[in-house]
Amino acid sequence: MKNEQIFCLMEKIKDEDYIIATYYVELMQNESIVKKASAFAVGQTLGTWIPVPGIDDAMRERHMGKVVNIYDIPPADLEVSGDEKRKYLIQIAFPIENFGNQFPMMLTTLVGNDASTSIQTKLVDVQFPKKFTAGFRGPKYGIEGIRKLSDVKNRPLLLNMIKPCTGITPEAGAGIFYETALGGVDLIKDDELLGNPAFSEVSKRVKEYKKAARRAFEATGHKTLYVVNITDRVGNMLNNAKNAVDLGADAIMINYSAVGYDVLNYISESIDIPILGHYAGAGLFYESGFSGISSHLVTGKFPRLAGADMVVINTPYGGSNLKHQKYLSTVQQLTLPFYDLKPVFPAVGGGVHPGMVERYMSDLGADIILASGGAVQGHPMGAAAGAKAMRQAMDAVVEGIKMEDAANRHEELKCALDLWGYQKT
Repeated sequence: MKNEQIFCLMEKIKDEDYIIATYYVELMQNESIVKKASAFAVGQTLGTWIPVPGIDDAMRERHMGKVVNIYDIPPADLEVSGDEKRKYLIQIAFPIENFGNQFPMMLTTLVGNDASTSIQTKLVDVQFPKKFTAGFRGPKYGIEGIRKLSDVKNRPLLLNMIKPCTGITPEAGAGIFYETALGGVDLIKDDELLGNPAFSEVSKRVKEYKKAARRAFEATGHKTLYVVNITDRVGNMLNNAKNAVDLGADAIMINYSAVGYDVLNYISESIDIPILGHYAGAGLFYESGFSGISSHLVTGKFPRLAGADMVVINTPYGGSNLKHQKYLSTVQQLTLPFYDLKPVFPAVGGGVHPGMVERYMSDLGADIILASGGAVQGHPMGAAAGAKAMRQAMDAVVEGIKMEDAANRHEELKCALDLWGYQKT
């Protein structure tokens, strides 16, 4: 095999029809990273080093992966003895023609085949050319569209999820919905653990929860949107989504890590209301430092490409030990310019209470959704008071009022801060 068939420079490949994937690899001293990277590029595309009928130079040029870069960590240029393992970042270019504008075969190319059998590696980044992303519609609403739908302009949106997570009837859930909406919640969603069970089918839930939303609006004049979880067997999900739309659901939720990005993409292309993507189960992809896919791809770039308008993400402030930099990187993947794809509304969840509002807004600004569960439903003065406390904390930050001063003005906020504390920035 000719050298230029397996290796190329970034300047040659970056504007052509390839996606460029970056991997982290650890090898023993006596293993050649050049050989490993070369075998990986071939194994993920043509699938064999052994000459077989049909593989010729024309096929190699058109369909074979190419090694673009190999970086030593640390970036040493001289041989160093004594280290048992060596660490590398490698960049491989994969022809888009091999898989087209879709997730299943793209992911098989990136992390299947040799990545699961002959080399332990973690996918840490993917660079997509504009031609590839043009094959995806991405978010239909994005941040601007969700703001218009909710009539909220200058502050974070407040989202609550019905608690208990599961086991309640639509009628019981509607009662919780109503009490919560009275406090000024902008969105109420199902928990990720409640999909379409026999005791609370999607269609029945939408009917009851929308009645509750109308009652709350009549009482307060504040609009609360209902986000229904349609996650189910793949064959049922489009029907669930269409039923939800027909019955007046404001948005739908999909546990994309469980059903797959292509299902999220398919549903997104099939309906016209916003989609909230939930990361439940995503940790299986990124928690290892040596295999899988990095979190900012799993919960950031990929769901944005697949069409989610809002994405629930993990943070370092709840029960997770997610690195702060990874949390920020995920939000950047959701919101920074990405060709023609609209920015996604990040929904931060896990341990969100009034005392954390200033921390999150300091990190991320106002274009976020604060997903507060227990701090709303578990407020000592009731769910409506829990929602009011969250809103009072948001207003204090937006208006530049000290949180302690705001607490002296609002008993709901004071009660919450006394109970859960206040993290100053």
